[in-house]
Amino acid sequence: MNILVVDDEEPFRRLLKIELARKGYTVSVAAEGNEALQLLKQQSFDAILLDVVMPGMDGLSFMKLMKADDLASPPVIVLTGKATVETAVEAMKNGAYDYLTKPYKLEELLIVVERACEFRRLSTKKQLLEQELVRQETSDEIIGSSKQLKSVLAMIQKAAPTDTPVLIQGESGTGKELVANTVWRYSKRNKAPFIALNSAALSEGLMESEIFGHEKGAFTNAYQAKQGLVEVADGGTLFLDEIGDLPIGLQAKLLRFLDSGEFRRVGGNKTLHSNVRTIAATNKNLNALIADGKFREDLFYRLNVITIAVPSLRERKEDVTELSQHFLQKYAAKLSKAVNGFSAEAQELLVAYNWPGNVRELENVVERAVILCEGGILEASDLSIPVTPVVEQLGTNPSLEEMEKTYILRVLKEANNNQSRASQLLGIDRKTLYLKLKKYGISI
Repeated sequence: MNILVVDDEEPFRRLLKIELARKGYTVSVAAEGNEALQLLKQQSFDAILLDVVMPGMDGLSFMKLMKADDLASPPVIVLTGKATVETAVEAMKNGAYDYLTKPYKLEELLIVVERACEFRRLSTKKQLLEQELVRQETSDEIIGSSKQLKSVLAMIQKAAPTDTPVLIQGESGTGKELVANTVWRYSKRNKAPFIALNSAALSEGLMESEIFGHEKGAFTNAYQAKQGLVEVADGGTLFLDEIGDLPIGLQAKLLRFLDSGEFRRVGGNKTLHSNVRTIAATNKNLNALIADGKFREDLFYRLNVITIAVPSLRERKEDVTELSQHFLQKYAAKLSKAVNGFSAEAQELLVAYNWPGNVRELENVVERAVILCEGGILEASDLSIPVTPVVEQLGTNPSLEEMEKTYILRVLKEANNNQSRASQLLGIDRKTLYLKLKKYGISI
């Protein structure tokens, strides 16, 4: 753990540096606030020992500058003489973690420093709570008994215990993130964070900041420093969803990180290190992207050590009944409705349909059906899917793009051309829907 000691008394700085180093801490020192701020721009610290009365920038001024930087700012332990206890209390109001009055016992100082570092660790990981709560609400079980799915599960069992990069390939809605989550759950890193990033959801500039973090003032509106996902995921697993949409300019930086574990925040000059296991996923043909110069071949080989191909739902039709029953139970419980099963006609309709949106579309259809259902059994009339499967509407052997375009048009019609609603029904974000509309020349 890195500690910064800020005090104008040189003997005191030297003593703390020696004693904290003996306890295994890495210690940097500064004589006043301006010098300390320069050190903070160069590296991150886990705790700061801060004197209040100093020449130049005093402790309170230093605290006020740090107060708005909750994520990047480490906990501050204020050190004060007896005559300045009131000032120390004011520092506490400005966000100090604790304070000690000089002279103090070294054992007491070490206990407070240890607590502050633990507080820092918890603060760094608090941003994971929302993501983990959402994750807990979703099933961690891969539903189905088809031979295609059994093949996926067998590959997961082989890949999970290792630290080897995994590339998951499959169409949108097939459950690639669930596969990634399952790999993590059965890995040696399952007590550490699982951090997910959708590469298609952000611009290149924002994506670099999201992955690697940025320093305060690195760009317009960078009012405070920010840890990147690779930093937050240290010791855990980083899931890069839609890796095929990663901008070519950012791919070299990602490759460097994957090779060495080293990275720099945007606007920073200090080399940081993080140890993560990488899982990537894509619904695109990466070989085709490589041929078009849109994806680095060396990055592909770095990610593609173990490949897990997730089958589409139309390739494992025997799983539709089990999946639909699972989703019915899930949403009946969530919506407090006494819906117990499907009519024979409804079940036949579910199995006959070719599900261009895959498992995600099936879940959305069952959720809406549970909402609409007025009895204890789900009827075919409750299902918002056409009686004739999309594949038959399109003719023999339609391409995946033809199926996707037809499906998007149908959902847009159902949503009365409301793109926000359509993106919800499709299970994708609005930017992804916009890109697909542009791709297929669909104007609204």
